[in-house]
This record gives sequence, structure tokens and C-alpha cells, in this order.
Amino acid sequence: MNMPDTIVTLPDIPVMFVAGDPARPIAAQAPDAFRRLEAALPSLKGRRFYGAVLGREYRACVALQPTDDRSALPHPIWSLPGGCYVRRRLADWERHVADIAPAFATLCARPDSDPSRPCLEHYRSRRELFLLAPIRGG
Repeated sequence: MNMPDTIVTLPDIPVMFVAGDPARPIAAQAPDAFRRLEAALPSLKGRRFYGAVLGREYRACVALQPTDDRSALPHPIWSLPGGCYVRRRLADWERHVADIAPAFATLCARPDSDPSRPCLEHYRSRRELFLLAPIRGG
């Protein structure tokens, strides 16, 4: 069961990322970008994964860990921008991928939406996804 939308405040999150091909639809960019990102990691265990939508570009991201040697990473580094977000939980997301874009459209239609920051996906597990749309707030 999905829970009600909540407002959360995130810190900036340093990540390594793989960018998709902006000539393709966002939904088509994500699987390939994640395959390339995950292939560069020795293990996925204990890692936090995110997706970020910047205009027409999708970025598959993994949060950096203190033990990561930033000078030896195989992909570029960036920071997911912190701040206020409205968060929607999507349970069993792999069976509901088609619901992601309409959910973001609803979240981004809020009057307090902040289009200056990207929408984020936080892949909590193979069964749970948090959709995060940036909003103005303190």
C-alpha cells in the first residue's frame, strides 16, 4: 500500500553517475544508464541508488561512500541538490514503472514546485521506490 505524500528535507548527496542519451525518452535512458553504472561497481551491497532527471537527461547515480577513492572512480562525480522535496512512495515499483512519469507530473504540478532542481528517484530496494519532486520551502 502506498502512503500519503510527505515533505522531506535532503542534504546534498555526493554521487557518481552515468548519464543517459537525451535523444531517447527518459524511461528508455534509465535501464541502460543503471546497467553501465552497476557494471563499474565491485559490489552493490550497502549502496544507495538514485535517479535524477535534468531536463531531457536521466542520470543513474550511486551515493559515494567514505571508503570510495574519488580519484579512481570510473564515472563523473556530482551532487544531488539538497533542499525540500515532496516524497511519494511507490511500492513494488518494478511492476509499476509506467506509473512513475504520471506520478512525477502530479507532484511537479504543485504550486510550490521548484523547477530549478531535478526530480529524484531513491531506489530503497527492489520493491520500494521514493519519488522526490523539489519544492520551495525552508
